[in-house]
Amino acid sequence: MAREGDAQAREDSALALDEVVRFTSDLIRIDTTNRGGGDCQERPAAEYAAARLAEAGLEPTLLERTKGRTNVVARIEGTDPSADALLVHGHLDVVPAQAEDWSVHPFSGEIRDGVVWGRGAVDMKNMDAMILAVVRHWAREGVRPRRDIVIAFTADEEASAEDGSGFLADEHPGLFEGCTEGVSESGAFTFHDGSGRQIYPIAAGERGTGWLKLTAHGRAGHGSKVNLDNAVTRLAAAITRIGSYAWPLRLTPTVRAALTELAALYGVDAGLDDVDGLLKKLGPAAALVESTVRNSANPTMLSAGYKVNVIPGEAVAYVDGRYLHGCEDEFRATLDRLTGPDVDWEFHHREVALQAPVDSATYAKMRAAVEEFAPEGHVVPYCMSGGTDAKQFSRLGITGYGFAPLKLPEGFDYQALFHGVDERVPVEALHFGVRVLDRFLRTA
Repeated sequence: MAREGDAQAREDSALALDEVVRFTSDLIRIDTTNRGGGDCQERPAAEYAAARLAEAGLEPTLLERTKGRTNVVARIEGTDPSADALLVHGHLDVVPAQAEDWSVHPFSGEIRDGVVWGRGAVDMKNMDAMILAVVRHWAREGVRPRRDIVIAFTADEEASAEDGSGFLADEHPGLFEGCTEGVSESGAFTFHDGSGRQIYPIAAGERGTGWLKLTAHGRAGHGSKVNLDNAVTRLAAAITRIGSYAWPLRLTPTVRAALTELAALYGVDAGLDDVDGLLKKLGPAAALVESTVRNSANPTMLSAGYKVNVIPGEAVAYVDGRYLHGCEDEFRATLDRLTGPDVDWEFHHREVALQAPVDSATYAKMRAAVEEFAPEGHVVPYCMSGGTDAKQFSRLGITGYGFAPLKLPEGFDYQALFHGVDERVPVEALHFGVRVLDRFLRTA
C-alpha cells in the first residue's frame, strides 16, 4: 500500500511539473499586451486561470473596474485559523513585443529544446503558471497550508495598476482580510557571477516610482527672431541638469543587508563608508545592488513644436524617477532645484517605496526553500530598482517580497529578458520553481 501511495505521489508530482510548462505556454499564447492606453484585455487569461483554480476545487472571483480588465482572486483555507494570511500574486498583462524582432513569434508559447518562448515567459506568466500548478498539486494530494493563502492574478501591472491591484486594494479589501505578507515577482532566481558562484537574491524592498511630467512655457514666435524666452531652451537646460545630476548615496536597511552579505560571500571588507569602492570589489554581483544605492531620474521623452521655423510656446518632457524608502522628500526637493524657476513639474504617476524585514520568519522560510533545492546557491536579500503590484497591496498593510524561484543555467541573462526580445524560460527552471514554491508555501 505504501508503495502504491509513493507511486501516486510521484505521479502527482510529475503532473505538476508537466502542468507548469503547459500553463506557461498556454498563458503566453493569450495576448495580453498592455500598451498603457487602456486597450489591454486580460479577461481571456483571467478566465483561463480561474478555470484551472475551479478545477482544483477553489471558488475564484472575477472582478473588473473596466470591461475586459479582469482580476482573479481565490482563497485557500489554512489549518490554523489564528495565523495571518499570505497573499501570493502575479499579473496577467505583458509589455508589447514586435514579432519581426523575435526568433519565434512572441505569442506562440513555443516549447523548443527544453525552453518555453514568448512574451511573459519571465515577466510573469511563468510565476502565474507555478501558482496554478502548485494549487492543483495540493488539491490532488489533499494538502492544506498552515495559514490561509490568498491567490490573486491581476490586470494592468505593466501600466498604472489602476485596473488591477490598485482597484482590488481600494475597492475589494475584504478579499484580502488577514493578509499581512505577500510574495510575487522578481526574486529567488539564479544570478551567476562568472566565477562559479550562484546567488539567489530575494527581494525585500522596492524603490518608489516617480514618473514625472515637465512643462516649460515661453514666448511663441518666428524661428528667425531673437527669443530669450524659448520654451525648448528652458526645458533642454532642465533636462540636462537632471540627466547629469549625481545623486548622493543613500542606504536602506535592505541594501545594507545585501551589501553586508555579499561582502561576506566574497571575503571582502563590508566597507559601508566607501560603498562605491565595495561595489568594485564585488565584480558582476554589484549589479544586484548598484541601482538601489541612490535615487535616480532618467529623461525618457521629449515633445515640443510643430514646425521648424516656429518657436513653440510650450515644451514637455517625461522623466522616469525612482526613489528609495524614506527618500521621497529629498527627491522632490532635488527636482524643484534642478528644474529651476522656468520649468514646472508634476507626478505623472507616483507610487510608494517599500521596505520589508530580512529577519522575518517568512524570509527565513523562503531562504530555506531555495537552499533545499539549490544547496550550492547563496541566498541574499536585495531591493528592486523598479516596482511591482506589492506597492498597491501595501495600502492594505501587506508587506511584500519578491519570490518567483527559477534555477537558471550560466549564460542565461534573466534580467535582460525582462521586457526584452526573445523572452524565454527553461523548462527545468519552471520545474525548480514549482518545487521551491510548493515547499515554501507548505511551510509558510
